[in-house]
Amino acid sequence: MIEINLLPGQKKRKAAGAGFKLSLPDFRGLLATIKDPYLIAAVAAWVLALGGGGALFVLDQAQLAALEHRLEDVKAEKRRFDILIANKRRMEVARDSLLAEIIVIRRIDEDRYVWPHLLDQLTKALPPYTWLTGIATIGVVPAGAAPAPPPQGVAAPPDSLGVGTVRVAIEGRTVDIEAFTSFLRQLTASPWLTEVAPTSTTTLIEADRPVTAFNLVARYRPPTDPRFVHTVPLAQSVR
Repeated sequence: MIEINLLPGQKKRKAAGAGFKLSLPDFRGLLATIKDPYLIAAVAAWVLALGGGGALFVLDQAQLAALEHRLEDVKAEKRRFDILIANKRRMEVARDSLLAEIIVIRRIDEDRYVWPHLLDQLTKALPPYTWLTGIATIGVVPAGAAPAPPPQGVAAPPDSLGVGTVRVAIEGRTVDIEAFTSFLRQLTASPWLTEVAPTSTTTLIEADRPVTAFNLVARYRPPTDPRFVHTVPLAQSVR
C-alpha cells in the first residue's frame, strides 16, 4: 500500500512497540501540583529520616566492626595473661615447697649443733685455775612444743627460733672464788646462753688444798643476730 503525506512538516508517528524508552517522572511538575504544605513537610521529614537512618546504620556497622576487632585483641591478651598467671602460681608452689624444705633443714642443723655451741661457749668462758666436773641436761622441750609457763613474776624467755629449749646443769671446781664470778659474768655475756644462775657453792678439800665447788644452770638460745652465726663448707680443698 502506498501512503501519501498531505501535511508537509509533520513526521510520521512510529508504530507502537518499535523501541523501548525509559523516562523519569517530572518531579518539578509533580511538586507544582502539590499545594498542601503539610504534605510537603511530611515528605521532607520522611526523606530526612530515611537518610539519617541510613547514616546511623553505616556508623553503627563501623563501630561494631571496631568493637569486634578490639574484643579479639582483649581475648588474645586474656589468654596470654592466663598463661603467665598459671606459670606464676606454679613458681609460687615450687618456692613454698623449697622454703619448707629449707626451714626443715635449718632446724635440723640448729638442733644438731646445740652441744658444739654449748661446749664452745663454756670453753671460752672458763677462766684459769677453774675446771668442770660435769654437764647434764635438766630438761629438753622439743621444737614446736609449748614450753612450760614461767614462774609468777618471771618474764617469759624469748623464742628460740624453732630449736628445742635445752637447759643444762654445770658443775665445776675453782681455787679462786673470783674466778667463779668471772665465769658467771662471761657466760651471761654469751649470745648463745641465757638465764645463767648459780645454784650452790661449797668449799671442799682436795689434795690438802681448799677448793670451791659450784653448781649453776643455763639455757641454750640461738642468737638472733646473724653476725654470731658462721657457716663453713664441710669439705675444703687442701693444696
